[in-house]
Amino acid sequence: MIDLHTHILPGIDDGARTLQDAVDLARLFVREGVTAVAATPHVRDDFPTSADLMLRAVGALQSVLDQEDIPLIVLPGAEVAVDWLARLHDSELRRLALGGSGRYILVETPYRGWPVDLLERILRLRVAGFTPVLAHPERNAAVQARPSLLAPLVSGGTLIQVTASSLDGRLGSASREAGHRLVTAGLAHIVASDAHGSRVRAPGMLAALKAIRDDALARWLASDVPRAILQDQALPARPR
Repeated sequence: MIDLHTHILPGIDDGARTLQDAVDLARLFVREGVTAVAATPHVRDDFPTSADLMLRAVGALQSVLDQEDIPLIVLPGAEVAVDWLARLHDSELRRLALGGSGRYILVETPYRGWPVDLLERILRLRVAGFTPVLAHPERNAAVQARPSLLAPLVSGGTLIQVTASSLDGRLGSASREAGHRLVTAGLAHIVASDAHGSRVRAPGMLAALKAIRDDALARWLASDVPRAILQDQALPARPR
């Protein structure tokens, strides 16, 4: 498995607090069968993470994991708030892209409300040559009430990431139902953990994939599509 949404970098945002927390989280990933993770610290008002800071932290953590013989690859990437998209120059966005691809931008879905200009902001990313990856929309009340809100975005080339702990019910019944509806409707492309630590919002990727009850589809969501993104290749066809 490849996890494209984590908060494993220590002391950067609301994820891993210490280096030991990050190491413990890395061990959990490996135990579940995850071979690579994207760092994805927040880029928003309370955590205005720069590409320089993110890249330095990725390199430092990878060195520690290598020294500890923990077989996990930590890749660049950030989770950018919707209202920060227009504040960042395209060159900075490319450095914040998932896996260093320069193209795929993980965009944080607001937890409350549905911005009236969200489609316009996403379209601007597309026009600039980026592919938006919308993070955890199943946790937004508007999407829970009407998952079809995402259909125009997906038709326009946006990818959708659903959180593992939504699918296995750890985030409540509303997120669980919405997450499964998105998967069933073909409006989800990636399952990722959004893990913040080994104890708080732990990975749980295996439990989530078992909840899908379709091995081929689970592999597509957690391995095939993430790998294609990292290799900047065309996405594989979704299993029937």
